[in-house]
Amino acid sequence: MAVALHDAHAVRREVARRLLVDPETRRREEDPYTAEWVSVAPTRVVATRSRFELDLNRARSRAIYRHPEEAWGISVWKEPIPAKLIERSLENFDAFYKMMYHTLRELEERFGHFLVIDLHSYCHRRGGPDAPPDAPELNPHVSIGTGNMDRDYWAPVVDRFCNALAEYDYPGGRLDVGENVRFSGGYFGSWVHNTFPKSGCSLLVEVKKFFMNEWTGEPDWDEIRNVGDAFASIIPGVVDELAAMSAR
Repeated sequence: MAVALHDAHAVRREVARRLLVDPETRRREEDPYTAEWVSVAPTRVVATRSRFELDLNRARSRAIYRHPEEAWGISVWKEPIPAKLIERSLENFDAFYKMMYHTLRELEERFGHFLVIDLHSYCHRRGGPDAPPDAPELNPHVSIGTGNMDRDYWAPVVDRFCNALAEYDYPGGRLDVGENVRFSGGYFGSWVHNTFPKSGCSLLVEVKKFFMNEWTGEPDWDEIRNVGDAFASIIPGVVDELAAMSAR
């Protein structure tokens, strides 16, 4: 399964009229174009609402950004939001996790073990559109988050994914692939591992926004395709590792 939780930009009308944050700032903190990569897996999930309406990668109690410190210092709302709006948003949170539970249970029953590729992207030009990019050694092309899993148990899958991606013949030079360099994992991955501790591996895949201009939102479609090709090329080997675990 491949999941893009933060690709979406849309918000409900009742949310839109209460937002103080402008669309450009929202888009910069969302993960545009990550939905282009979910095709690497036969089972695909793409969230349809902006994380500024409901963040599916945070615990239910924190899924709505109420204060600037919960949203990179951004003031999200014009005024405190009504309880009814919060309730309606959290209904979508509950529906999402209910759907994911049943979908992943079906994968477990069918295959024994399954992999969730949790696709995200991250900013590396925080200083502004004309500022130099952040230090490359702290901002790899791809950061793999494994902080909320049993790393030893899932080592065959994780190592195969990371090594194959780092060794892939990427146009212009191999990708710098790091583990837990930028992010170690969010709520969604923790939920997968707590719910399916011996059958489900959720791999956080954070791609640096070198495939787009993070300030204007303009995509580099060649790079987006190249990243997708890299992911697609390594999946068969990772699936082999999952099959080997199920056969034990």
